[in-house]
Amino acid sequence: MLGESQDGPSPEGDHPPYPVGLRLAGRRVVVVGGGHVAQRRIPALIAAGADVLLVSPQVTPALEGLAGEITWEQRRFDPGDLEDAWYVVAATNDPHANDLVSTECERRRIFCVRADDASAASAWTPAVGRHAGVTVAVLANREPRKSAGVRDEIMGALQDGTLSARATHDRTPGVVLVGGGPGDPALATVAARQALASADVVVADRLAPRELLDELPAHVELVDVAKLPRGRSATQEAINDVIVARAREGKRVVRFKGGDGFVFGRGYEELLACQAAGVPVSVVPGITSSIAVPAAVGIPVTHRGVAHEFTVISGHLPPDHPASLVAWEAVARMRGTVVLLMAVHNAGAIAEVLVAGGRPASTPVAVVVEGTMPEERTVLSTLGALGADIEAQDVRPPAIIVIGDVVAVARPDRYPAPEVVVPDRATHAASDPAAGDPAVGQD
Repeated sequence: MLGESQDGPSPEGDHPPYPVGLRLAGRRVVVVGGGHVAQRRIPALIAAGADVLLVSPQVTPALEGLAGEITWEQRRFDPGDLEDAWYVVAATNDPHANDLVSTECERRRIFCVRADDASAASAWTPAVGRHAGVTVAVLANREPRKSAGVRDEIMGALQDGTLSARATHDRTPGVVLVGGGPGDPALATVAARQALASADVVVADRLAPRELLDELPAHVELVDVAKLPRGRSATQEAINDVIVARAREGKRVVRFKGGDGFVFGRGYEELLACQAAGVPVSVVPGITSSIAVPAAVGIPVTHRGVAHEFTVISGHLPPDHPASLVAWEAVARMRGTVVLLMAVHNAGAIAEVLVAGGRPASTPVAVVVEGTMPEERTVLSTLGALGADIEAQDVRPPAIIVIGDVVAVARPDRYPAPEVVVPDRATHAASDPAAGDPAVGQD
């Protein structure tokens, strides 16, 4: 952790902060306030294993979406909330309320971060970066831009393999459409991290790697456009409007999404909106969850002799919906892998249509919930039992559903071994020269 001397007077005098790494796993951390500061801080606390208590009458949609991972008390702060707390973040927009929290923390000898007045806090939040098991934390003593700038230089040098490299970021006004990958911040690309480091404004989805938001400098505006399943949701038109409007103000806007924005992410609609408005726009592709999430739990979407194709389908509409564009009867006749996104609610109906169309009810299915995230789990089923198993296992989005014999390949203890069809090498090579070299034509 890096620190420097105080630039002005403080209650403690001119003494520099004492750097320390808190081990918060299993320990109570209280966050008071449910706005964007809390939205930045809480994912990092969850990643540290903290038992997070959030106290606020209202919260952002993204924080509401964390209800299964934290405890949310929908009310104002009460001193009793600090019972058993090890660390506290006062992040309301009311200085008086923050005063109450920090005063009570001081009385109880609990270290407290204040979002509104660092000079009145007993602890400061550093600019944090992580790379290859190394945590870099920088404190520039109440200068968050400076902290973030030093942090970014160190992280860029670590990622480039040389500590002498200076991180340089394109800050040209416009919009950058960034795919953040399936959720684990380690799977966000270097280009995605560089784009975030260049941003004046970040317009973030609920499924974008949320821990990376905690690395944003304090001056960066965070616009929450979370879309909760069958809950609060920002419209695509509103999202298009905000990215265009901020870019026209001369700002560099990063539209931050989970997975890849062009795979059922409506990213191209945003690109078209920018082009129509005359706003410069570029794209940073992301690792699509349709492939990465199955791979992360050891399930291939293709396997030699088992699946010669895989199909990625949006399951946000049931098969009988008049707006559905999927030829489900054709999908049922296919022998390869089917990967369903946004399909938890309609999975049972989809499975019934596939079985009715000829896909065996015994076809193996894997449902990967919260793929690559701390709460990741895999529910194994079959097409015939999928709807019932999703209900029995209380599966909630986000989840990736993988249908096909590749699931049996990956889980041989659960399913009978699938038939493997591998052509004779000599015979096949005679008709297809590329087949003689197993490396040719392989992706």
